[in-house]
Amino acid sequence: MTKIKSEYFINRELSWIEFNKRVLEEAMDKTQPLLERLKFLSIFSTNLDEFFMIRVAGLKRQVKSDVNEFTSDGMVAQEQRDKIYEILTPLVEEQYRIFNQEVIQELAQNGINFIKYENLTENDKSEIDKYFEEEIFPVLTPLVIDNVHPFPNLNNRSLALAIILDDPDTEEFEEKICVIQIPSNISRFYSIESDEPGAKYNYILLEEIIKANAEKLFPGMKFIESYDFRITRNADLELEEEEAADLLTLIEEEVKKRRLGILVRLEVDKKMPDNLLNFLINILEVEQNEIYKIDGPINLGDMFALYKIDKRDLKYQPFTPRISSYFREKDDFFKAISEQDIMLHHPFYSFSSVSEFIAQSAEDPNVYAIKLTLYRTSGDSPIIKSLIEAAENGKQVTAVVELKARFDEENNIIWARALENAGVHVVYGLVGLKTHCKIALVVRKEEKGMKRYLHLSTGNYNSATSKIYTDFGLFTVNPEFCTDASNLFNYLTGYSKHNNYKKLLVAPFNMRRRLLKMIDDETRMQKEFGNGYIIFKVNSIVDEEVILKLYQASKAGVKIDLLARGICRLRPKIKGLSDNINVYSIVGRFLEHSRAYYFFNNGEPLIYLGSADVMQRNFDRRVEILFPVEDKRIKADISEILLMYLKDTEKTRIMMSDGTYLKKSEFLKETSGQFENINIQEYFVKKVIKKYEKEIKQEGRKKISQNGVHKKQEA
Repeated sequence: MTKIKSEYFINRELSWIEFNKRVLEEAMDKTQPLLERLKFLSIFSTNLDEFFMIRVAGLKRQVKSDVNEFTSDGMVAQEQRDKIYEILTPLVEEQYRIFNQEVIQELAQNGINFIKYENLTENDKSEIDKYFEEEIFPVLTPLVIDNVHPFPNLNNRSLALAIILDDPDTEEFEEKICVIQIPSNISRFYSIESDEPGAKYNYILLEEIIKANAEKLFPGMKFIESYDFRITRNADLELEEEEAADLLTLIEEEVKKRRLGILVRLEVDKKMPDNLLNFLINILEVEQNEIYKIDGPINLGDMFALYKIDKRDLKYQPFTPRISSYFREKDDFFKAISEQDIMLHHPFYSFSSVSEFIAQSAEDPNVYAIKLTLYRTSGDSPIIKSLIEAAENGKQVTAVVELKARFDEENNIIWARALENAGVHVVYGLVGLKTHCKIALVVRKEEKGMKRYLHLSTGNYNSATSKIYTDFGLFTVNPEFCTDASNLFNYLTGYSKHNNYKKLLVAPFNMRRRLLKMIDDETRMQKEFGNGYIIFKVNSIVDEEVILKLYQASKAGVKIDLLARGICRLRPKIKGLSDNINVYSIVGRFLEHSRAYYFFNNGEPLIYLGSADVMQRNFDRRVEILFPVEDKRIKADISEILLMYLKDTEKTRIMMSDGTYLKKSEFLKETSGQFENINIQEYFVKKVIKKYEKEIKQEGRKKISQNGVHKKQEA
């Protein structure tokens, strides 16, 4: 395969839109609990925000810079922008159709109402007006737009009102335009008490309150009408790290600039009159393919706040992650990990075991050092608290904090300063590389000398997302793994040039080369034994070199199953090229976040887990880890889990060769007619619960038996 054809690849941006379309399909699904449907509508919106701020903004910068290079799929930047608008416009319309015609009505039937100001009782209006005057009015700043006052620099993603006024003292109508940025630090949902039975949750939107009281902001002027709009700006940080004396300060400055980046999208109330819309278009220099007319509340991403409503019958059946028996049976984490490697599959098994491991390490007087990477962490992180406690207890604590973790920069800056103030050695990664690997190393003094305990993961050290993201985590004391981990931390924190890792695949050193070699080896196995088989479970498949290598393997007869939740640029089922490749995507209750690479290897499977997707940035521009699964028991478990994922029929979509997706259930109906309905995430939930209950009974019988023995001995 020497010639690379554009037909071999799907456009990255269009593939991402297909992913977000799958999110929207979850909101369309009427079998979903109601608040879950609302949640997926919200996620669809927040996903779009990031897409515009990063990907679309990048395309606009290319166009403005006269960069007309073709992508490998044969499109230039302007073509991609136009295609994005063409595809997204009907999807956004569908999003609001679902919200307006289905979700709002069903919410009302369940006692959750959105109320317009004009439909309030007089008592409620008085309450709302008082709230406006006391809490909102002092915060608002009306900004007039005329020859003297230019259009204000509205913050990125902030909702605003364009208000039309008239001066009653003039004989002729002279349209005056004023803008009000709606404060983001005031809840968008104001709760109204109701005496009506069943109507427990009544809300009026903040923008409705402001509109109803707008005349109070312009005494002496006549209020004509107002319309919502929202600006999305470029938010990708552009850093000159080589010249930065203080990376922390540089990141802080760039985050501030993000609020006022170039405009990439204008969302407006669908009812906005043409003259007002044209005014905004001209003054903001908006292009037609950047305008989205919205039929309802702009930014449904804010609706996620309503998911917290205590209506369990409108959500998935509650599930509490279980504590692994390895940690239940032993209070001493170090003893448990010393006895065997321990694998956790989150969120089915609780991430609290990881937090508790770090907490025990902070308190244990025999622990001398803790080293850990932090990419994204939760606002109230128990791990951060443990690292601070460990430093205060006199231990050597090192935290490699990635300040460039997109949209978590501000959080990471706050935690970095808190850690530094507590005496933690905080390192901000490497120039030109993001530190994306997930690794924690604990050094403990024991009878035979210093012993290292290691945790490796596919996901972040984030207790909040661990409840909704699927990830794998491995505890081990394997000396070769631990030596690799020490060498990696020395690379991250010092001047080490070590690049010869025995067990770990580490980007940007050997990960790409080793992964390509394993594909080649599986191709050779296919030619020799006829049983070549590869499974990749990742978030995205983008890297062209790996895609071409998978095509080669497919042409040789290797069966390849790719579980790619998000973007996939590879085209499956092309005759003579990718006949043997299937691409699946699972979008469901939990966010599929774990990455696994499986090679059958003639019956001696090779399995690697880690933080890296099949993307150029992961292989070449990030510090990443893929770690092998060597314990036979765990290897069998991971193999079973991956094969079970492939059996899902309820939440899996199958990718067609044109880049579109079809529900697996619909595909099976058309092809075979019969199939077993399997929701793999719910299967894992039930399996863990069943196993947990069985273990608890066995532990109870064991305690009873032990108590009987003790009593006999006492007698």
